[in-house]
Amino acid sequence: MNDLVERLRQVLPPEALITDQDRIQSYRYDRAMFCPAGEPVAVVLARETAHVQAAMKLANDAGVPVVPQGARSGLSGAANAIDGCLVVSLEKMDRILAIEPVDRYVVTQPGVYNAVLSRAVAEQGLFYPPDPSSWEFCSIGGNLSTNSGGLCCVKYGVTTDYVLALEVVLADGQVLRTGRRTVKGVAGYDLTKLIVGSEGTLGIITEATLALRPQAARPRTMAALFGSGVAAGEAIVEIIRSGVSLSLLEIMDRTTIKAVNDHLRMDLPTEAAAMLIAQSDAGGEAGAADVATVAKLCRQYGAIECIEADDPAEGELLLEARRAALVALEQLGTTMIDDVCVPRSRLADFIGAIERLSADLDITIGVLGHAGDGNMHPTVVFDAADPDQAARAQVAFGKVMEIGLELGGTITGEHGVGVLKREWLAEEIGPVGLSVHRAIKAALDPKNLLNPGKVVS
Repeated sequence: MNDLVERLRQVLPPEALITDQDRIQSYRYDRAMFCPAGEPVAVVLARETAHVQAAMKLANDAGVPVVPQGARSGLSGAANAIDGCLVVSLEKMDRILAIEPVDRYVVTQPGVYNAVLSRAVAEQGLFYPPDPSSWEFCSIGGNLSTNSGGLCCVKYGVTTDYVLALEVVLADGQVLRTGRRTVKGVAGYDLTKLIVGSEGTLGIITEATLALRPQAARPRTMAALFGSGVAAGEAIVEIIRSGVSLSLLEIMDRTTIKAVNDHLRMDLPTEAAAMLIAQSDAGGEAGAADVATVAKLCRQYGAIECIEADDPAEGELLLEARRAALVALEQLGTTMIDDVCVPRSRLADFIGAIERLSADLDITIGVLGHAGDGNMHPTVVFDAADPDQAARAQVAFGKVMEIGLELGGTITGEHGVGVLKREWLAEEIGPVGLSVHRAIKAALDPKNLLNPGKVVS
């Protein structure tokens, strides 16, 4: 290990290498609970692709595992260090390299925050749709590594739908360039989609070319209040069935609403058991018709009240409330944030099952999520100092995934597998799927040095 550190010192500038143990501690964890984290031997703060290459070549020669990291905002333990590893952080690779309005793409380094990139392209009259709730503090590299979604997925899709090309440093330090910058291109295997969502187990992303859209029309926003979560779920199913084209459809339950009120000093209606937030960016009369259709359907399915935002600022406040939900729930105690996605036709069943689970285990579960695409984030809140509560919280977390699979869903819609859901992935994809995952991993990382133990054991 000492030899590796000395060789790193020889090839990297001083500011690109951390060996001080106190500073290293902040690079051990992401935001996931109950995930083990080890002690890295050093941290490389890469400023350019050559730094990542040098680190990977030396680590490969020494047989030292490497854990790639972005903003460490992940929720599955994928960025957690392991004992004796070398952490390669991309947080300093934070430059937007090019924005091309005619060809509608942006070239970016992985350390750029999602919100920063979104605002930069908006200045050019363009739009980057993937927008996780954590967009102010999550990086594009992390979004790529976990194939993140966000609030606009119901209309615009997830991260992988916008990735044209990648620059990736492989386990031996070679640079792989995947994809192309043209609108169409089908030559060869789709290595770009293979890398997206691989959580740093197949390579380290050092540059991305992302597709953009023209800026959408100013959205119209409304909220609907329900006396029960199941009624809200039934309304969601009918909204989807109607064919109305929404750019956003989110849900928050009473626990989440109250937490947001307390956190942001808002005045959201706590008498409601659930609140739907809907948005249409179709523009003009079409957008107004979309919102009117949603309001009508919500009333048919028992909405207590439907409120359309009078101006864009009110709409932004509703979105701010939704984006702050997970942080707000963290103020109530320790949280375990689930990330299951179920068929939209089963949303009411899912919400009802989570409510029963919360009652049966006598534990708080805040229900929120991207209702329009079935990606829900039931969040277990508990006192980590109480062993009994902590044990029930972990049971609840597993039960949520079990319910999701029973309803024909998946264990993760956007947060990834990491170490938190590794055993559940094996259950979801089965032994043949698992063996194919391992074969791909072995082909690209024969020494098992890139983020070992993550995604698959």
